[in-house]
Amino acid sequence: MILLTLLLLPATLLGLLALAVQLGFRAPRRRAHHDPGAFGLDFETCTIPTRRGRRLFAWLLPAPDAEATLVVLHGWGSSAELMLPLAAPFRRAGLNVLLFDARSHGNSDGDTFSSLPRFAEDLGAAVDWLRRSHPARCRRLALLGHSVGAGATLYYAADNPLPDAVISIAAFADPAEVTEGYLRALRLPRWLARLATRHVEWRIGHRFAEIAPLHTATRIGCPLLLVHGTADTSVSPRDARRILERAPTGRARLYEVPGAGHDSVEHIEQHVGTLIAFLAEHGVRGLCHAGAATPEPASTRCVVAR
Repeated sequence: MILLTLLLLPATLLGLLALAVQLGFRAPRRRAHHDPGAFGLDFETCTIPTRRGRRLFAWLLPAPDAEATLVVLHGWGSSAELMLPLAAPFRRAGLNVLLFDARSHGNSDGDTFSSLPRFAEDLGAAVDWLRRSHPARCRRLALLGHSVGAGATLYYAADNPLPDAVISIAAFADPAEVTEGYLRALRLPRWLARLATRHVEWRIGHRFAEIAPLHTATRIGCPLLLVHGTADTSVSPRDARRILERAPTGRARLYEVPGAGHDSVEHIEQHVGTLIAFLAEHGVRGLCHAGAATPEPASTRCVVAR
């Protein structure tokens, strides 16, 4: 009996560890309560097929006669609805905007788990759907992602020539560091934390080094704007500077938003003119750009180019 217990103990520990990791990293779901009409915007509700037979909930904000589209991807536990305050100024600047909920988020279908690579898969599905369904609206294409959505956007764009420009907001530099920080807070023994990290990599089907923005940023072929709040306590602004250091010279710049925290979408919205101007500089411009994309005064801006 003692021998049987000793044999079963490792399997039991591994099973409990796997369950704890799955529950600990499960994204909270926030269903939509408001639509773009609450911002005075016309919109179309869309359904987008993605991997594993799942379907994504999306809103298309069409701009009359516009041939440029911005695709917006939310962060972990967020939704398209929570990105509306940031997306609305881009639509008012004359760009088409497509917002969607990743799997297991918002109003989209659920799946077994969420991960940065699955966010990227859903982004690819949204871009493919847009090009099939509205080819005239996406002759110029830009991507904007927040947090995990930013990491997924960089991962998607690293080996994809379609985007004309990418905006990454509050991306972390390395998911391994994020995971280790979470596990460290649980005060797990080092060997158990290391085992949990390997389990997460096995579960998502990717090594962290492969999907880390520090790595994917080196392969971005289009202009990249990194945006990060100086008051972000979830992801240090230093992560943005580290990503900038690895990005190709001449293709990336960093815009630091004074006083903005990690989820301060409404704070970043006050600086959206700089983001719109960045897109216009690289050919992704709306018909109303001239009147809607006035950058902030130089005294409030903090731009570092590489």
